[in-house]
Amino acid sequence: MKRLLTLLAASLALAAGTALAQSQGVSKNEILVGSILDMSGPLASYGKAVRQGMLLRAEEANEQGGVHGRKVKLLVEDDGYDPKRAVLAAQKLVNQDKVFIVAGHIGTAQNNAAMPVQFEKNVINFLPITAAREMYEPFNRLKYSFAVTYYDQMRTYLPKLVKEKGSKKVCAIYQDDDFGLEVLRGAEAGLKTLNMELTEKSSFKRGSTDFSSQVARAKAAGCEMVVLGTIIRETIGTIGEARKAAFNPIFIGTSAVYTELIHKLGGKAMDGLYGTMTAQIPYPDDPSQAIRFWANKYKTKFNDDPTLFSAYGYTVMDYFIQAAAKAGPTLTTDSFIKAMDSMSFPTDMFGAPPFTFGPTKRLGSDASRLSQIVDGRWKVISDYAKP
Repeated sequence: MKRLLTLLAASLALAAGTALAQSQGVSKNEILVGSILDMSGPLASYGKAVRQGMLLRAEEANEQGGVHGRKVKLLVEDDGYDPKRAVLAAQKLVNQDKVFIVAGHIGTAQNNAAMPVQFEKNVINFLPITAAREMYEPFNRLKYSFAVTYYDQMRTYLPKLVKEKGSKKVCAIYQDDDFGLEVLRGAEAGLKTLNMELTEKSSFKRGSTDFSSQVARAKAAGCEMVVLGTIIRETIGTIGEARKAAFNPIFIGTSAVYTELIHKLGGKAMDGLYGTMTAQIPYPDDPSQAIRFWANKYKTKFNDDPTLFSAYGYTVMDYFIQAAAKAGPTLTTDSFIKAMDSMSFPTDMFGAPPFTFGPTKRLGSDASRLSQIVDGRWKVISDYAKP
């Protein structure tokens, strides 16, 4: 009887372990990682690059046997940079595909719309590609963010640049949504440390293509520096309009403008633009041998030059793989969170600052630095600083 009870207990323990291991998105042979990306809207180039970066890292891991014998499978849904479509994408990934985690979702408003769908099913929102405070505040055990906020980026570097350039009149042109408001509030907070206020501020609707009225207002106000709560085409459109109007203030944006697409698409007119950032753009001729090797590998696989967002995607997937490995063979949401809360990620080849997480810490780092477009290429001009 004693032997029978021992065997029965062992069988129950094994069954329990198997049940734990087979939580949503985790099977004996596979881990399903979901991502919601803009593949057809204004940030489609970003979405494509993030997807390719994530795929590259997943395939590297799979070639080495996966994570505790499980292959990593990436499932991507297109939200067209539309919050309503982001909700539908999250519902499909979480309820139909039953992914283990949603990683690298692009967009502030889009993440805010999708997270409730995920959290209802205990699915983590992992390292979204947006620098909004809502990605880690208010605290939720299912949130992890790696991007220093647009708010902190701007309040850290705007006053430094204002003092350096001696600017007296600072204005803001920003997208009228969660993203743009984060930039605006950061600018206001930064100027407050200098006992200054914005001289003029004007907004535009997401998807706008005409920025003539906003530029005209800033010019009429005599702005010497303009804070940009813009992304790609809005940045190019605003600066291009300013150049046509013979209005040449100092322009500064957040990491949302820090992309090689600005100078590739905007040309010489973009020279002089400042942008806050963390990881560096992986130019194929970068002085770093590690980046050159990685860029060549990426180019060979996708027949496409890597971008900053390729690096973001690669890093997001790499951090997931590291944490999933540390969580052990029995991968559950709880074991993954326990692993993440004890991890430190050192500076990587892309130059990102070290990241640390903990039971009450959901932002990996609040440090950022400053770059400027010089002769058609982004150049890092400052070391990391914190608010």
